Amino acid sequence: MEPEMEDKTLELMNTSVMENEDLSPKKTTVFKISNGTVTGSRKRPSEGNYEKEKDVCIQLFDQWSEADQVEFVEHLISRMCHYQHGHINSYLKPMLQRDFITALPAQGLDHIAENILSFLDARSLCSAELVCKEWQRVISEGMLWKKLIERMVRTDPLWKGLSERHQWEKYLFKNRTTEVPPNSYYHSLYPKIIQDIETIEANWRCGRHNLQRIQCRSENSKGVYCLQYDDDKIISGLRDNSIKIWDKQTLECLKILTGHTGSVLCLQYDERVIVTGSSDSTVRVWDVNSGEVLNTLIHHNEAVLHLRFCNGLMVTCSKDRSIAVWDMASPTDISLRRVLVGHRAAVNVVDFDDKYIVSASGDRTIKVWSTSTCEFVRTLNGHKRGIACLQYRDRLVVSGSSDNTIRLWDIECGACLRVLEGHEELVRCIRFDNKRIVSGAYDGKIKVWDLQAALDPRAPASTLCLRTLVEHSGRVFRLQFDEFQIISNRGAVALTHVHLHLQIAGECLKSQTKGTDRVVTVLRLCVGGEGRVYLHKPHVKRPLWDRDSQSPSVSVRRPLLLGLCEPAPPLVCGKVPAVSDFRDWKNVFIAPPVSCMSEYVAGAC
Repeated sequence: MEPEMEDKTLELMNTSVMENEDLSPKKTTVFKISNGTVTGSRKRPSEGNYEKEKDVCIQLFDQWSEADQVEFVEHLISRMCHYQHGHINSYLKPMLQRDFITALPAQGLDHIAENILSFLDARSLCSAELVCKEWQRVISEGMLWKKLIERMVRTDPLWKGLSERHQWEKYLFKNRTTEVPPNSYYHSLYPKIIQDIETIEANWRCGRHNLQRIQCRSENSKGVYCLQYDDDKIISGLRDNSIKIWDKQTLECLKILTGHTGSVLCLQYDERVIVTGSSDSTVRVWDVNSGEVLNTLIHHNEAVLHLRFCNGLMVTCSKDRSIAVWDMASPTDISLRRVLVGHRAAVNVVDFDDKYIVSASGDRTIKVWSTSTCEFVRTLNGHKRGIACLQYRDRLVVSGSSDNTIRLWDIECGACLRVLEGHEELVRCIRFDNKRIVSGAYDGKIKVWDLQAALDPRAPASTLCLRTLVEHSGRVFRLQFDEFQIISNRGAVALTHVHLHLQIAGECLKSQTKGTDRVVTVLRLCVGGEGRVYLHKPHVKRPLWDRDSQSPSVSVRRPLLLGLCEPAPPLVCGKVPAVSDFRDWKNVFIAPPVSCMSEYVAGAC
């Protein structure tokens, strides 16, 4: 634009304004308050000269290029006052807003509009459908409700589990060329999923559950020490030296793996192998499909108490106080990388990730080691007695101890974040996910804790335990859980209830189990400190009494399996029997230690 023309236009406009001001001295300014801002508009009478001059200015303006027009408007705006700027801003705002969701399909860019809306959550997607018909069309044709459900299934295990259980996963992750339901199906499916999730969360809080039992009896009446499950099967390690594979739906035993010469104390499996550790001091690798033994690792001097393997690395720990780190090139090619020594008692449990190996011991400590270098990092102190279990994930370590407490730790700084109290005996097993902690103890109870509340220092201790499940009649040794279920086992015995009925006057004692009377041998049993049991033959046949009830009958509801041969070998009264003394003993149930009773009956069935 030529300077002379611009100056002429500005002069014309200024002259018009001055003339109008002279002709209209009674102009008024009106200020409006809207949404907390003050905008002003100046009213003036309509005059013929203004209209003519405006038309002239517009004609000149239209003759200029876009760049000249912008430059002229900038000059014009710079001459205005503040309230005029506000008025222009209000005028420009709606002009600057673009409905890009509607505009993009018009340019053949439907996929971009769909991609933008696919990032919305459910509430926002509902609102977007109500904007206009074009938005609703984009959401419907883009199958955005289907994409939202697929995103949740990929990222949330609860959604994934529901998709498998209710079998609507077959309608997901399908391209548009295959036959899939319309978008309305997924729109109506979403609230049903939310309702299912709310029901499941309420069941966790209120403790509503269906109980199924697996009768894991063996010929020797031994119990279960460890387990793991998936959607199809449950694999358990037993005290009778075997590994049993169960069908998760029918709860029938599918296969029994034998080879260990001691109790199977720990196991882990993946899609290829089962790895087990035993009291015979060995680690065995089995083919998960055929049950064939692929490898036997002999390193530890005493029982292998726990193991973990992942991504070509395996860590085992033992009663011999050591931790072994193994490289797993293949099931048949496993080599010892390093032995970690530092604990002063049996190492009961290990866990690891790419950064740290974490171990817990009967010496009351948790030790942290570097996974890459196997060097010692730090010790977590706090438990007052030995530690029986832990789980480690991200920065969080959760441990359970024979001091009856659960502790939460920050592994990076070693700080104890929270102490959970509630169990009455040793906390034997513990697992946690993003929402909750589930613990099992020797008191026979399984407790569900709110993890997020436990990590909040402001949360009162009374709100941390969500529910206590009392379904086991004996010690809980292992458990595993997901969003839908808890699978747990109790060790030591296979029978849930055993009742011993005593008769007076020196007659033969009888054991009544499942309605069948069996003759048993009478032994005297004394309970010592820390639950130690002493056995010897009574010198005189006499009735045995429950000193609490003054009754000649004892009902044993929580038996401990010890094993006994008949006739009994000579034992010195008051001497604790060695483990080797019981190795060949069978089928004896002994009541657990109770402080108010000093004599019980044991029967060899």
